[in-house]
Amino acid sequence: MKYLKLGAALVALLSFSSCERDFLDRPAEDQVEAEFFFNTAKDLEVGTNNFYRILPTSGVYTDDASSDNIVPLTIADRVRGNRITPTAKGTGGWNWDRLREINYFLANYHKVDDAAAKAHYGGVARFFRAYFYFDKVQRFGAVPWYSKVLSANDPDLYKARDSRELVMDSVMKDINFAVENIPEEKQLNRITKYTALLLKARIGLYEGTFRKYHGIDGYEPFLEAAVDAAAALIGTNAYTIFTTGGPTKAYRELFARDNQDMTETILAADFEKGIVTHNLGYTMTSPTYGAWGIPKDLINSYLMADGSRFTDRPNYETIGYSEEMLNRDPRLTQTTAGPNFQVYGSTTNEPVNLNITTTGYRVIKALGSRDQWVTNSAYNDIIIFRYAEALLILAEAKAELGTLTQPDLNRTINVLRSRVNMGPLDMAQANANPDPYQEALYPNVDQGANKGVILEIRRERRIELFNEGHRWDDLMRWKAGKKLEQPMVGIYFPGVGAYDFTGDGNADVFVHTGSTNGAPSTVTSFINIQQRTLRDPQTGQQAASKGNLDPFPLGGIFDDEEDKDYYYPIPKEDLRLNEQLEQNSGWEEK
Repeated sequence: MKYLKLGAALVALLSFSSCERDFLDRPAEDQVEAEFFFNTAKDLEVGTNNFYRILPTSGVYTDDASSDNIVPLTIADRVRGNRITPTAKGTGGWNWDRLREINYFLANYHKVDDAAAKAHYGGVARFFRAYFYFDKVQRFGAVPWYSKVLSANDPDLYKARDSRELVMDSVMKDINFAVENIPEEKQLNRITKYTALLLKARIGLYEGTFRKYHGIDGYEPFLEAAVDAAAALIGTNAYTIFTTGGPTKAYRELFARDNQDMTETILAADFEKGIVTHNLGYTMTSPTYGAWGIPKDLINSYLMADGSRFTDRPNYETIGYSEEMLNRDPRLTQTTAGPNFQVYGSTTNEPVNLNITTTGYRVIKALGSRDQWVTNSAYNDIIIFRYAEALLILAEAKAELGTLTQPDLNRTINVLRSRVNMGPLDMAQANANPDPYQEALYPNVDQGANKGVILEIRRERRIELFNEGHRWDDLMRWKAGKKLEQPMVGIYFPGVGAYDFTGDGNADVFVHTGSTNGAPSTVTSFINIQQRTLRDPQTGQQAASKGNLDPFPLGGIFDDEEDKDYYYPIPKEDLRLNEQLEQNSGWEEK
């Protein structure tokens, strides 16, 4: 049974988890149900099915649109600096319903007389409690830790936050239990030991680097846990890098195909045409809804095909589209529409269309066939956990600990590069000559001996995991929130006139100031720079006739005083109901 296809009967059976009330303060009224339900291994399997709702589905591929990786038509509040303190109880992420379900299960599953089933599904429940609390800590920092089912008169309902140390130590205990008890088997739509290992590695990397860059004690044990978990997953040899289609197609194929397999994908959300669908195709392609665009600083970060840095080229800031797409890391034109872009499943080149992208650089990663571009019609499976992340985590955690070696890079970063026939990352060379462009993106990077290789790993992570929902959390843990205030611009145009984007000798794009007179008949995209403003890359100011498309001229705002914007605010009603709670710094009512 795939977790996205649970029927109404299951929801009815687990009635304690289907109501929309706040279950954290609901009276315990399930004893009779527990008596008759928690009796068999099948009961435990069914009892954990509802926990899968905690996981993101299409949200995996939309979260980057609320970061500096994708510029949508409507900029997210957290990027614009417009977040406000929510009023209503249980909003803004401060919701505990799912935790009550998990704790209820953990309070009753021991009744089953099947040791293997108890170990397995107890591990699954602990996985989800670790996942739940990890998300809470990422959003709010310290939170109250609850490991029991609370009744309406339990005084712990109104306790203060527990320390970040207590919560994260408890999270690690839960995920360790999951790793030790969930069977080592590959299942595409189920939590397995491999999923738990990757979550443990993800948690360790996040908490370790967050503490390191935010000046919180105790970062090393978390990075060491990340190393251990990632190395253990790699050492199982259960997964490898997906290479079907070769260097120029495999990376795109991995995400665009309709059905996932277990080559690289550890956990996926299953979708089927006409049955269970999502809206990603429409979001990526609608000129009036998403119009996603990739910013120029990410395009600039892709290396040349020979491994040299694009930003080391003379006048790289003013190189036009046709030239900048040549001889680059093959992942570039598998992530954005290149000169010879073909819709997935098609064998003919697509006309250049800059009207459906804010920056001119279209997002095509995870974009399926054309029939999936209509509202809520996409059915390609969505990857939630994949093996490549473990490789990136191992490299970064060891680099931040100061224990990275060239052999480590060879079994991690360079395995990813080999998918697209890119040259290997050389640790000594990277540290001897740190990339100034990347350091300008992350000025707060560790200034030690591994600065150069850490920057290269960050480059690799951003490129490899683009549009997979990691970017905001990466900026937060690196204490790089101010990166959001750097310009998010697009394609460079040296002036008005016609441009050949495909290299076939015919103009595809016409830039004008209001009149399209004189545009060649082959043009498929018109850019009116009276409406779509430009920014001069030299001065950083808006320009009248030449510069980069500038879809977000106001720019991002990030308040890092007292670490304010690194956290979310707690709703006002929750603060009033529980006087022991304190608002996050900077969010207090003035």
